[in-house]
Amino acid sequence: MKTKLSISFSVLCTTIWALLLATSCNMDEQVYDRLNASVYYQNEAAVKGAVAAIYGNAAMSYLEYFWYLQEFSADQIVWRVWNGGLWGYDEGEKTVLSTHTWTSESKIIRSTWETAWSTIGLCNTLISDLERLEPSSLNMTDTRMQAYIAEVRTLRAWAYYNCFELWGGAIPLYTSSEAGDIPGSADEDFQTGCQKVYDFICSELDASCPYLAAEDGSNATRNRMNQAVNRMIKMRMLLNAQVFVGTPHFDECAILAQDLIDGKYGTYRLASDYRDIYHVTNTSCPEVVMAFAMENGQLNAGWMRDMPFLAYTYSDYFDFSSTQSAWNCCCLAPSYDNSGTVNPTLGYSEGAVCFLDPPYNDRLGAVYERFSDKDIRKGNYTWQEGNYSGIFLRGLQKAQWGTGEVLKADADRDGMDLYYADQVGQFEGATTIGRTLEPVMSPRWGQTNSGVRLVRYPIYPESEGKDFQDIDDVEFRWAEVYYTLAECKLRAGDAAAAENLVLQVRERYFLNKADARNYGRFTAVDEAWMLDQWGQEFLCEGRRRRTDLRRFDKFTQGQWWFFGRATDDGFAYPAKRDRKYEWFPLPASALSVNLGLKQNPNY
Repeated sequence: MKTKLSISFSVLCTTIWALLLATSCNMDEQVYDRLNASVYYQNEAAVKGAVAAIYGNAAMSYLEYFWYLQEFSADQIVWRVWNGGLWGYDEGEKTVLSTHTWTSESKIIRSTWETAWSTIGLCNTLISDLERLEPSSLNMTDTRMQAYIAEVRTLRAWAYYNCFELWGGAIPLYTSSEAGDIPGSADEDFQTGCQKVYDFICSELDASCPYLAAEDGSNATRNRMNQAVNRMIKMRMLLNAQVFVGTPHFDECAILAQDLIDGKYGTYRLASDYRDIYHVTNTSCPEVVMAFAMENGQLNAGWMRDMPFLAYTYSDYFDFSSTQSAWNCCCLAPSYDNSGTVNPTLGYSEGAVCFLDPPYNDRLGAVYERFSDKDIRKGNYTWQEGNYSGIFLRGLQKAQWGTGEVLKADADRDGMDLYYADQVGQFEGATTIGRTLEPVMSPRWGQTNSGVRLVRYPIYPESEGKDFQDIDDVEFRWAEVYYTLAECKLRAGDAAAAENLVLQVRERYFLNKADARNYGRFTAVDEAWMLDQWGQEFLCEGRRRRTDLRRFDKFTQGQWWFFGRATDDGFAYPAKRDRKYEWFPLPASALSVNLGLKQNPNY
């Protein structure tokens, strides 16, 4: 589970955050706005603890709300409510993401913005403190001190990158820890601001990389910013440069990705067994480049990858008891429309039409059916011989991984048999509120049995003595480098090289490696195929909007599931959405208190 730094998260987070908060207050003539750095930092252990506290803050800040905005707004994960919003609607807080109907007044936008800046502020404070300290006074060398500063600068660049993906050039750039005016947007002109933010992040990464540690196979750096992480953030910048600043950098991106694969920035390799990536001991997995350390009772955000999908009776299915409650509000975007007759055992309606087939012919969404039937991941989650297989839940649900008694549903199917259909709609046996089953319905009408569920990280049976909440949350893994290089090769016209790189990852999911070349309805190695491969490999890992859809111009211009086919309250969801939704708006609450912020275009 951990190579994490050993500190008391609660104490240090409170201490350092108090320093940050104090910089915004000057209520008297005499300044008491911060402790002298030399008083707080007595030795290297104090420095290490302060750095570790920022990781804890970063994990809690970005792993939840940023995941909402990046996944719910895309074509694979949906926030599902039922009876038009009778249950799970939360005043439309998350539904606006799945329907592309958010505004600057949306609560989810405000909440995400408010969680975004504490990590950057903590980084600014710590960098300022460390730069004023004399390393010898802490029994440290200059080299060690520079390594810590570079680590925090890289962590700050990662935090800025996350904000940049959402709000573009409208975000402020601020590196000072001193009290003063609240910074406004990077520039009054949005595109100029994008270039400034892009240049800042890249320059920070380039300047700090040489001072960082490189993973040598000892697993010492897998919970920390290291050289490979630094270069992968830069790689993401280059891969998405055309979206960010209007200029493609695919050639430069390909060179950097190849340098990574060649071992220039550390020792890594693809995992032969994909389950090692998500195991409770994943910091010993050679594919994991960086994971946020999790431990139930200390820092616990890893549950976000499973709990939103699962029913309240999940402990009976997994033979595991936990204080962490399930949400039962998320599912995969459905593969089938609502025609035909539901077969609970099959998990879909007999006679239903797949969205990948005529007359729909989608190439987005339809998550479950985009996976090959021979892919070992495509099956219900079960536990056998000390390990799990399958990452989905579909069809009739029974206790103990499908071997026991039939589980019962709740909410609008309270007390009825629980099954998951690869469809979203108002099915039989439900109390409907003014809406009967239609061929295609929006996420507002997803009955409790709607949608295939996902188990991204394993949930261990009680007998294993392992808690899924202790699994470190993987933020960077080696497969991303292969897929990035593959896309660059494809864009350069070398489809064969692109396919070869993808297959080096994909073959681990097939008992017969030759079956890895079966791409289902994707018959050509082209951009649609590449986008599909990104979606399968990184399903629910928080990057579908940012890494995939926008770069392929499918986020607002692509069609999946209910877009162009369903209505709510007289509003017809368009097949193509307004391009203003490419970026999220700054929240109205932020604009009202900071006049220097400039709203994103068209909002």
